Amino acid sequence: MKVPMRTLTLCAAGMASLSACATKGYVNKRVDAQAVMQTAALDSERTARTQGDEANKAEIASLRNDLQTLRTEFGAKITEVSQGLQFAFPVHFAYNDATVRTEDAAALDRFANVVSKHYTGAKVTVEGFADPAGSNRYNVALSQRRAEAVKAYVSSKGLDASLINTVGYGETRQVTKGASGDQPGAELNRRVVFVIESPANADANKVTASLEQ
Repeated sequence: MKVPMRTLTLCAAGMASLSACATKGYVNKRVDAQAVMQTAALDSERTARTQGDEANKAEIASLRNDLQTLRTEFGAKITEVSQGLQFAFPVHFAYNDATVRTEDAAALDRFANVVSKHYTGAKVTVEGFADPAGSNRYNVALSQRRAEAVKAYVSSKGLDASLINTVGYGETRQVTKGASGDQPGAELNRRVVFVIESPANADANKVTASLEQ
């Protein structure tokens, strides 16, 4: 049977229309799927950023609390210096001796904990000092032994010894000028000071600055 040309034309147009509709539907579904994936990616990024911000806030709060504890419980003086942060503890030594005292163990334990927790990988310098009782040469050697003794102690508490430097300054930078032996204030000259040579850390610096106020 011969099908009229008009009928064939209409059928062809209908099929083309159906094909176009099918193609358009496929494209729309693909676009919708891509939009869903992009939205999910953005949501995931936003969540990760929020979680990162919260973790950073928690870390700063923890650092502030630990530094404040060092100050209030152990009498540490924390100041920002060009190399990083300086921690001056009431860690002293007997006359002509380089033995770490039992009464200073708690302060050194807490210092080691703070460094391990907040300053992983940072270099630490232990500076030793002496009173002016002996010769300059002797006092430099004695202050070096004191620094080495403290390094050994905090290393036994978990700090990486390879990241700890020691230096003996002898009778320089006296806290109580000229005091030695059993004179008042002489013990303050027989001490160690820590310097954490941390990389530039704006958050840590802000915390330290706020504690200094």
